[in-house]
Amino acid sequence: MKQKPAAIALLLALSAQGALASECTQEKAVYGDRDGAYELSLQAEDSEASSSSYRFTVTVKNTDVKLDGFVMGSEPVDRTNGILFHNCPEGDTTGAEITKCTVWQGVIYAADSGKIGLLPMTGSPAASEILLPGFALGLVESTAWGQGKATVVPWDVLSFKGCQS
Repeated sequence: MKQKPAAIALLLALSAQGALASECTQEKAVYGDRDGAYELSLQAEDSEASSSSYRFTVTVKNTDVKLDGFVMGSEPVDRTNGILFHNCPEGDTTGAEITKCTVWQGVIYAADSGKIGLLPMTGSPAASEILLPGFALGLVESTAWGQGKATVVPWDVLSFKGCQS
């Protein structure tokens, strides 16, 4: 059976991407959507090794829009729960104000070698892809959407792009 050059190139690119992700720790990973409109970067929230607490930012290319979020482990069911905000007021805020500036919340999943799991803890190799279920719908219904803001509907799957230094 004859191999097609395009298929071989795709396999090589995917295997190189996986190798790069495994060389980066999760708290330094940077992800992007397939259209190149969004970039998500993680930072350790807790100095404790093997923590599931992160800060993360999502920037919208060609705009000034920056979304800020947090990831925290949960109990009694262990999940990596994330929440993402746009232009929340600082200081004392009401529940209504927090609801208005919330763009997305839910479990952040990781995907590696076709298996879905939770976002790896700090110090662990970065996931090849991360999944934010419902991110697109949350963004479109938020204050970060519209003229001069986000206008490209994102995919809920973001792929590893690189490692912060």
